[in-house]
Amino acid sequence: MNRKTMVLTAAAGLLTPTLAACGTATGGGAGSGAITVGTTDRFEAAEYAPAPFDPAYAYDAGAWNVLRQTVQTLMHTPRGGGQPVPEAASDCRFTDTGNESYRCTLRPGLKFASGDPVTAKDVKFSIDRVRTIKDENGPSSLLANIDSVEAKAADTVVFHLKTPDATFPYKLSTPAAGIVSEKNYDAKKLREGFAVDGSGPYTMKAEVRNNQLVRAVFSKNPHYKGDLKPQNDKAELRTFADSTAMGKALADGKIDMISRTLSPAQITELSTKPPKGVKLTPLSGLEIRYLGFNTDAPVAKEKAVRQALAAAVDRNALIDKVYGKAAQPLYSLVPTTVTGHVNSFFNKYGDANTAKAATLLKDAGIKTPVKLTLNYTNDHYGDGTAAEFEALKAQLNSTQLFDITVQGSDWADFRPAQKKGDHAAYGLGWFPDYPDADNFLAPFLEQDNFLGTPYANAAVRTRLIPESRRAADRTVAVPAITEMQDIVAEDVPVLPLWQGKQYVAARDGITGVEWSVNAISDLQLWELGRGVSG
Repeated sequence: MNRKTMVLTAAAGLLTPTLAACGTATGGGAGSGAITVGTTDRFEAAEYAPAPFDPAYAYDAGAWNVLRQTVQTLMHTPRGGGQPVPEAASDCRFTDTGNESYRCTLRPGLKFASGDPVTAKDVKFSIDRVRTIKDENGPSSLLANIDSVEAKAADTVVFHLKTPDATFPYKLSTPAAGIVSEKNYDAKKLREGFAVDGSGPYTMKAEVRNNQLVRAVFSKNPHYKGDLKPQNDKAELRTFADSTAMGKALADGKIDMISRTLSPAQITELSTKPPKGVKLTPLSGLEIRYLGFNTDAPVAKEKAVRQALAAAVDRNALIDKVYGKAAQPLYSLVPTTVTGHVNSFFNKYGDANTAKAATLLKDAGIKTPVKLTLNYTNDHYGDGTAAEFEALKAQLNSTQLFDITVQGSDWADFRPAQKKGDHAAYGLGWFPDYPDADNFLAPFLEQDNFLGTPYANAAVRTRLIPESRRAADRTVAVPAITEMQDIVAEDVPVLPLWQGKQYVAARDGITGVEWSVNAISDLQLWELGRGVSG
């Protein structure tokens, strides 16, 4: 996503650095009824981001974390991960051997928070709405393989797919497939502002100042029927200007937990000298960071240049200098813990291999030093991004093979420029929509991809992606997934750098912390409760 990040993906302008921390707001805080969680995510309703919480628009990790509390999906990722299981549905399954027809039966008595019944027609309306609006920043690509949606009865919906797709249950677990009502959402227009209505475990009330969300209050939905078991009656999400202000609020007892985002320095400090009553909890994570390339742009269009960068970059030194415990080296688009991962980049280039980089450039007849600007966003991925790109510049220039400059800009400017092809090389992150290798490959390689890249590989698009999606047993898809990773390492349309590790910090007495954020960075407020201090 960014997924997700993700989700951090396409919702430009949702993260802005201008709002002061609201840790002193009344209500919530440690010791009171509502469990209060801090975040550095920013949510703004503006011309470039008019509908932060509309399922047809929202496509970043922060906004999805709001939607997952409020808008129900047919399927969801179970506690601890694994294959999706029914949520609003009582049963979902493929009804053909080709994985092209998928049927779901709704739970009996399902209702929206308003008390109105949820029917198969509401599911069809919601899915068709996302596909019809097809917002350029939204998640409609996740539903692009749907040919039609059929409401067979009040409680039965059938999805007819264009091509076989064993990953379709994962896609139905994302907020892109969130169920909404025609009473509150227009079939052809976005619902502007911060209101959100659904049949999920909570209702949400937004506190807004200057068109920016400062606090979201989640109250248990009395009409909720689903697979989740909320451990609290009320929770709050509060926004902070930066991780330092958020960390102080936690230490002072003004909030109960931090979800997003702890800085590398905070992780080190909390792991060695935590404030009294505060505990750091490590969690598995699948966030990745990478360099992307406009393969039609001068300099970056030369494959040998991209390959030489892949050989020269020193991931371990980069992590040691900037991220420490918060990251680990990544040698593929597919993270290490996902089925099908292979270290394709390390196998081909090694790490910090200056001699190989020099040979690649020499054999291609490319004069050195190669001049190239690496673009990054100032305000979207946390406190370490600027330091990361300065470190990249220093290590690449030290090889004398490159003359690298770096340029930062705000996300509201960076992302549109990147999509238009204005940046030859750029840094981005990805929080997955679902924990399958397909979601780390297809969004970057298929037609109409997330990056808007001109790069195209016929074998990937016409053979390997369809082949991998036909396999219901994901281990059967591994050969196709491996081949795609090797192709990416050969052509280098993207250059993976590191995989993130997740940490949350919480005060004593908060239970369920270990389940509060899953591997794909979903915030699960329903897992949090109050218990005996640890």
